[in-house]
Amino acid sequence: MPRPLDGPRLPPKSGTTKQLVVFLHGYGADGNDLIDLGQSWAPILPDCAFVSPHAPEPCAGSPTGRQWFGLTFRDPDERWNGCVKAAPDLDAFLDQELARLGLGPDKLALVGFSQGTMMALHVGLRRKVAPASIVGFSGHLVRPERLAEDATAKPPVLLIHGDQDQVLPIDMMFEAAEGLAKAGIPAEWHLSRGIGHGIDQGGLIHGGSFLAQRFGLKLPA
Repeated sequence: MPRPLDGPRLPPKSGTTKQLVVFLHGYGADGNDLIDLGQSWAPILPDCAFVSPHAPEPCAGSPTGRQWFGLTFRDPDERWNGCVKAAPDLDAFLDQELARLGLGPDKLALVGFSQGTMMALHVGLRRKVAPASIVGFSGHLVRPERLAEDATAKPPVLLIHGDQDQVLPIDMMFEAAEGLAKAGIPAEWHLSRGIGHGIDQGGLIHGGSFLAQRFGLKLPA
C-alpha cells in the first residue's frame, strides 16, 4: 500500500490548469524548500499548477526534515533500494494529482533536487506514459546500467549541476548523462559555474525555459 504524500501547492497564474509540475526536494528538506520555484516560473508557465510533496519518511539526519530514503553510506545498494521502496508512493501521488486536476499523464513534468532528482529519474523513466520532461538539479542517476532494460518512458531530460558541488560531485551529472544516452533517452545538461550544491539564477532560467518548451509553449520575447 503506497504511503500517502502531501505538500504545498501553487495554483496556475492564469486560473486555468493545463499542466502540472511536481517538485521533489532533497534529503533533509521538505516540500516547502522548492515550492517557491513555481513563483519564479509562473510568468512563462501561466497555466501550470505546482505541487511539492513532503517525502514519506522523517529524516534521521535532520529532525525537522524529510527523506525519500535513508542514507548511511555503508550500503552500496541503499540508493537503489531506497528508490525502489519510495517509487510506489511517488507514482501513486502523481496519478492522484493528475486525476484531481483532470490532466493526462503527458501534461506532467518532474523537477528534482539532489535526492529528489534521483527519485524523479527513477520514477519518471518508469512511468507507463512519459512525462513531458524531467529537470534534475544537483542529482544522480541511480543504477544507470539498469535503465536500458527498465525504462518504459523516454521523456526529454535536463540535468543542471554546480561545478563546485561537494555533496554530489559534478562527475555524477556526466555519469547520468552518459547513462541516459546509452538507454536512448534524450538528455541535455547545464553547468552552473562557481555553484556548489544548490540552484543559481542561471540554472533556474534554463530549467524554466526547458519546461516551457517541452510543454509546447512559446517563450516570451
